[in-house]
Amino acid sequence: MAYLLMFVILLHLITLAMLFIATMEKSWWVWDGMENSDLWYNCRFDNSTETWLCASSKETEWLQAVQVLMIISVVFSSVSFLVFLGQLFTMSKGGLFYFTGLCQVFAGLTAFTAALIYTLHKKEILPDSRDLTTGHFGYCFILAWVCVPLLLCSGVIYLHLRKKKK
Repeated sequence: MAYLLMFVILLHLITLAMLFIATMEKSWWVWDGMENSDLWYNCRFDNSTETWLCASSKETEWLQAVQVLMIISVVFSSVSFLVFLGQLFTMSKGGLFYFTGLCQVFAGLTAFTAALIYTLHKKEILPDSRDLTTGHFGYCFILAWVCVPLLLCSGVIYLHLRKKKK
């Protein structure tokens, strides 16, 4: 039981960290390694100063939807972890972690929706000045997609997890 508990906590912390990185880092779309775009900024590498020059992304309805859904996903997963820790010490023996599991499932569904919107509407989200055929999805976009099954699996594990009776 201790190994299962450690596995669940570790899985939750890993997915929470990956979700946070996917939301905050600047690599959802990359053009030739010299320019990238994320949920918040469009950045370009300046060779003369060897620094990244960033400007706020153009606010479109689709981009705002992705931003909100990714933030909600992080919030659901964070709340889920805090509730799990609270339930671990206060819940009666034999109780189930329903609320924790539902929060994780909702976090997975909101991350899924955000990544799907970004996939389907990248032409409306990304800057108009660049040709999308010269770019590709960045690692943060891939992290968001990897988080989806991990969040859903951990949510299902929490739904079936029962506090051990002694």
